[in-house]
Amino acid sequence: MPLLMLDLDNTLVDRDAAFRAAATALLAEHALPEADIEWLMTLDASGYTPKPDVAEAMADRYGAALPVSAIRTLLDRGAADRVVLAETTREALTTALADGWTCVIVTNGRVVQQESKIHNTGLDRLVQGWVISEGIGCKKPGSEIFHAAAEAVGVPLSGAWVIGDSPHADIAGANALGLRSVWVSAGRLWIQDAYRPNHVADDVASAIDYVISTRRRPSASSAEA
Repeated sequence: MPLLMLDLDNTLVDRDAAFRAAATALLAEHALPEADIEWLMTLDASGYTPKPDVAEAMADRYGAALPVSAIRTLLDRGAADRVVLAETTREALTTALADGWTCVIVTNGRVVQQESKIHNTGLDRLVQGWVISEGIGCKKPGSEIFHAAAEAVGVPLSGAWVIGDSPHADIAGANALGLRSVWVSAGRLWIQDAYRPNHVADDVASAIDYVISTRRRPSASSAEA
């Protein structure tokens, strides 16, 4: 069975939109400036800023106006409680499974948060497994996490595809292992020179559809921009 490895945040689910909604609600609840949402989004950096650093910066900015417990709730559950799975993504995954693909989520992050997103969106019923960096002690783009993903579902890594939104974590990780990849651009331009994805898609549903199509037309796996 062919193997399809998929990133979670800002690939399968719109993690940034969920965090924005949670942060906006937090600001409103504590009568803090609405305009601070852009500062919070920049600080969060799509989840790449370490959580302790985000918590410290928020505590310094708001002081007693924002309880530490509220900050902790935002960072621990804010995005996880609000993520949704787009119907187009659900349909694409369903098609991939029906077409014989083994789908596994490969994500950096904390186990509690990431598994909450997987279960809350029903992704646990649409993929055969997942690996989370905290749980196995290694992060993308390290090769270990991709090997662990293949082992988790009992499928050889050779010939696998990787779909993700991060040039560094997803596409560079795939490139280092000689795997084919699709970059979910969300309208961004590819600017890396050292490596390139095999294909660029606007969203994950289009990316999955492209990968599925390569089984029917193998020549399509050649590099595209």
